[in-house]
Amino acid sequence: MNKSTLKFGFWPSAWSAGQAAAASCDFAELQVGHGGLLWTLFDPHTGRCRLWFQRRGERRCLTPDGFSLRSRVYEYGGGALCMTGQGVAFVNEADQQLYRQALDGAPQRILLREGCRYGDLCFDAQRQAVLAVEEEHGGEGVVHRLVSIGLLDARRCVIAEGGDFYAAPCLSADGMALAWIEWDRPEQPWTLTRLCLAERGAAGWQAPRRLSGEGTQAAWQQPRFHRRGRLFCLSDGQGWWQPWCWTQDRMQPLMADSRFDHAPSPWQLGVVSYLPLEEGVLLCRIEQGFGRLIVRDGQGRERRLAVEFSRFRQLACDEDSFYCIAAAEDRLPAVLAIARDSGEVRVLAGGGRPLPDDQVSRPRPLRFGPLGEQAHAFFYTPVRLHGQAPADDGLPPLVMFLHGGPTSACYPVFDPRIQFWTQRGFAVADLNYRGSSGFGRDYRQCLEGQWGLFDVQDALALRRYLAEEGLVNGERAFIRGGSAGGYTALNALVGNRCFRGAASLYGVSDPLALRRVTHKFEADYLDWLIGEPKAQAERYRERAPLHNAQRIDTPVIFFQGGQDAVVLPEQTESMVAALRARGVPVEYRLYEEERHGLRKAENLADALECELRFYQALL
Repeated sequence: MNKSTLKFGFWPSAWSAGQAAAASCDFAELQVGHGGLLWTLFDPHTGRCRLWFQRRGERRCLTPDGFSLRSRVYEYGGGALCMTGQGVAFVNEADQQLYRQALDGAPQRILLREGCRYGDLCFDAQRQAVLAVEEEHGGEGVVHRLVSIGLLDARRCVIAEGGDFYAAPCLSADGMALAWIEWDRPEQPWTLTRLCLAERGAAGWQAPRRLSGEGTQAAWQQPRFHRRGRLFCLSDGQGWWQPWCWTQDRMQPLMADSRFDHAPSPWQLGVVSYLPLEEGVLLCRIEQGFGRLIVRDGQGRERRLAVEFSRFRQLACDEDSFYCIAAAEDRLPAVLAIARDSGEVRVLAGGGRPLPDDQVSRPRPLRFGPLGEQAHAFFYTPVRLHGQAPADDGLPPLVMFLHGGPTSACYPVFDPRIQFWTQRGFAVADLNYRGSSGFGRDYRQCLEGQWGLFDVQDALALRRYLAEEGLVNGERAFIRGGSAGGYTALNALVGNRCFRGAASLYGVSDPLALRRVTHKFEADYLDWLIGEPKAQAERYRERAPLHNAQRIDTPVIFFQGGQDAVVLPEQTESMVAALRARGVPVEYRLYEEERHGLRKAENLADALECELRFYQALL
């Protein structure tokens, strides 16, 4: 090993890129039924998402070779699975069609509709049908609607159409009422949506009515019926996503005293972050970025569950237990069963601890910046492995992570990529810039018209704050981000040399090019983030890294999926060419089979190794 490698990088006892990539397995969906529990598990080695069933302590995989459960509705998918009376219905990733499968049988396609995708599945026991969001790609563009498809006769009926987008179809226990969410362009599902309800009559579903208030600026998500027929839904009408319920002929907040979000922004379908109970509600709460699982009874008393975990998703329950997908600071994602009476936690799947406790870097929450402009982040200190020498001044180099979205968030959980860097002597800062989810509607709405400004200001302020606090060597700082995070990373390089190097993973470099080719779900998002292009043409140029390439002197490494439908390869390659034309050191890695985001283990490992070598050369 050479001297620079000993100081900054590969150590015989450090976690390898391959190990970090292999630890990227994750659970996606979770449902109770047929006397057991179903979940889906994504395996980065195969790139497939398979269905597992556990009953009476025995577990088996139900997904045969050639199948993978994943929806691509709205490109980001979700809700690719639902229980049925005889087994399950699911969306197959390859053809995006609906399949039915008995628990002891092979998948059978229900219906073939070329050019259609399905997601957010819901079982209609009364009609033996699957309700779904249908996305049709045809000569008239992309059309979305709510449909019902018979499991046995493949009869397809349209329930609702005419709106631009639909989500979260939910049936009452008796099957006589159906609630869902819809919204129209130019809104997003986290800016302004409608809660709708239809009742079933002798001739089918009657005309829907809107339950959310007319003219109110609120985003509704996740309608749920209690078994007694009472309707609940999450709304941020009072500034935070919290449960509301239908009371006295209108929707009213269930927890008027709460100042916490109880859901993330709904980028994906099929999210379950709360459940109405016989008396009370089960909640995923976000407190300063940390997830809490809370049971709140009918009198407002609260009990916290599974306290060792810091993020919770996909809630389910039966008479004895609560179930969820959970994550923690020191272990891989897990499927949990939590006893309703005692709160005892059992790990049913996952939850392994791939690193010894003394080699895990844990998140420290930060709040920084002047009053009124404060932002949030998590800070991870380097892990000193045996034989590792400190940096010359005792302060570690910094790698700053920027999440995508940009209306998404980072979470204080075990992230194999973060541990990869901390084991090599780097500190890591994971930034929830203004506009991130989990900190209330006002914080999330900060980016309206300000994308490329506030997020960049927060990134620069975080680097400065960490250096002034003596936590990192500010002269040896790197910045990285994927998708929208890549856009922020590139913009942070314009006109300054605050960072030694950067990495853009399928990042946006030309917002106007993105707007011209992006999919329907995000077609108007840039107008909200930056402005209407004709009226704000100069603003687009000022905030486009591609048009400011002449002001970037910082070396950059780019990673791109060849089948990316969100950020096309041509956009990234234009940015690469513009920097190379000026002599800026650039590397470019194209993964032909990947879409928007790297999923395969070998590509994840390759990207980590290339990024590390790139940074080491600059140190």
